[in-house]
Amino acid sequence: MEQFRTAQAQGNSLRFLRSRKVVTLAALASHLRCSSRSVQRRLAQWQAIHSYNQNGRYYTLPDIPDFDANGLWRYRGAFFSRFGNLPETFVQLVAHSQAGLTAPEAGALLGLRPSSFLWSLSKHSALKREKHHGLYVYFSSDPIRYNSQREHRLQMARTPELPTDFEAVAILVEKIKYPHLSADQLSRQLKKQNLSVHPDIIENLFHRHGLAEKKTPHSR
Repeated sequence: MEQFRTAQAQGNSLRFLRSRKVVTLAALASHLRCSSRSVQRRLAQWQAIHSYNQNGRYYTLPDIPDFDANGLWRYRGAFFSRFGNLPETFVQLVAHSQAGLTAPEAGALLGLRPSSFLWSLSKHSALKREKHHGLYVYFSSDPIRYNSQREHRLQMARTPELPTDFEAVAILVEKIKYPHLSADQLSRQLKKQNLSVHPDIIENLFHRHGLAEKKTPHSR
């Protein structure tokens, strides 16, 4: 009878967790009416994974997340990784990146402020950190991977940065509406649409498509 009750309680717990998708330890303990330690044991039995943000306070079952191409999944403010904790996740993201990762790139991928986690990873054995054009870039410490990533990073520096397709459409629409606006003015105009595009990137787009204004000598 006791085994039946235990199995029934575990079944109810799993249904509760699946219905919520993501729960905190406190919420699950309240639902089960048991101690946090008992809940932790059950989570371990279920091989539950915890979030890499919010101090790891959220849990989910391993078959619930719909991980993206980077192995990440976000649900209602809780962020999960197929690689486990935050340090290991960052190491894996760097290893799988084509040109290493800068702090802003890592922050955008993970949805976190880079300063909140990178300070502790600068000397990680699986990472190699170098400064490129004023920004630290994190590469894989594997020699073959490092050489490939570094070459791609140098190539990126040689290639003018262009806006995304979405940004390019927005820029061209504004240019058609306001043909006399400069790149600086277009950049400010786009901010009204919550788009942050540096004037240099707008200039690069115009040069790429032959839309840059031709400079004419001042008449005397």
